[in-house]
Amino acid sequence: QVQLVESGGGLVQAGGSLRLSCVASGSIFSLNIMGWYRQAPGKQRELVATITKGGSTNYAGSVKGRFTISRDNAKNTVYLQLGSLKPEATAVYYCNAVALLKFEYWGQGTQVTVSS
Repeated sequence: QVQLVESGGGLVQAGGSLRLSCVASGSIFSLNIMGWYRQAPGKQRELVATITKGGSTNYAGSVKGRFTISRDNAKNTVYLQLGSLKPEATAVYYCNAVALLKFEYWGQGTQVTVSS
């Protein structure tokens, strides 16, 4: 089992920045891919960014160049730096982890609200 706890969400003005953190605990040795997804009101959950244990990253086209995902394996933590925020980035952001390439875990989510 893996537990994920997010932090760092909040209210920010358009153009501002935030950093989200996700700490993993439990069977962390088995984690392969960690990432962030988001769900805006009335919309489906969507991929934001992922990072492998080796550091390879993947971004949604809508955030490429503005958001940065990083990972500290020693601290079992994945980060998402959100920059040049737009109101359409308002959503609940969820941490995601894949273990043994088949088991998927989710955090409880953290709210990000961008005001115009």
